[in-house]
Amino acid sequence: MSAIHDQLKKQRKMLGLKQEDMMLRVGMARQQYQRLEASGNPRLDTLELVAKGLKMELMLIPQEKLRAVRDLLDDTMSATVTHIPKSLSDDPWQELLEDDE
Repeated sequence: MSAIHDQLKKQRKMLGLKQEDMMLRVGMARQQYQRLEASGNPRLDTLELVAKGLKMELMLIPQEKLRAVRDLLDDTMSATVTHIPKSLSDDPWQELLEDDE
């Protein structure tokens, strides 16, 4: 399973949703969603629709910024809300994706 398939499945389960729940959230039949989650190769618009239904966003991240983004996400996921600095909770990307000059 690819990283995207894994993320979709993990997020769906974290939200307490079943595959058949995707019909109500994004208008996709259980069988169609099941194929997508298992090994499908969705079109970009389908992937965007599913991401929104799972309260996710798609992003293209420059390779040279990938490590920083992953580290930030790992730190944010492991911290509780009370331990996240106010500035980080307001803007977790804090110029992270801006070009270095």
